[in-house]
Amino acid sequence: MHQRIYLVGYMGVGKSTIARKLATQLNWELLDLDHVFEVRYKISIADFFKRYDEMLFRKLERSLLQETKSVERTIISTGGGTACYYDNMDWMNANGLTVYLKMSPDGLSNRLIHAKKKRPAIINKTEEELRHFIKKHLQKRAIFYTQSVIHFEAESADIPALVEILKKHLKD
Repeated sequence: MHQRIYLVGYMGVGKSTIARKLATQLNWELLDLDHVFEVRYKISIADFFKRYDEMLFRKLERSLLQETKSVERTIISTGGGTACYYDNMDWMNANGLTVYLKMSPDGLSNRLIHAKKKRPAIINKTEEELRHFIKKHLQKRAIFYTQSVIHFEAESADIPALVEILKKHLKD
């Protein structure tokens, strides 16, 4: 039986929010990889990207991801790029149940434009530049995200429906 559920998907899709709701519904623990990174290294991800290079971030992120092997009955919210580096997607599939939270480029850009938290990758982009960026970036990343066992339309974020899907998989 799967002891870990990994949520993957593009930035702004709602991984952290959905993870909190799922943890409550399933009575499981919650682990947000981005939050763990910021606490462990005492720096925001945005500041880390300004000071250091992305590959160092990805290396540290991978190490944190692999530490999740020691947790059980836990919903793990990954960063938007976590699934796209090294063999992280294969590793998550081997060590838990993966869920791709899917959303259209328009839905994502609308969310990111209105988000309180500004993401390093999209600061200073106009709405049109943002839409174009997301469309291209999502095409590249979808190759990894779609390797997930479950694909869930996050536009509607029907949490009770997702809980039912997860319960079926957790019984296997």
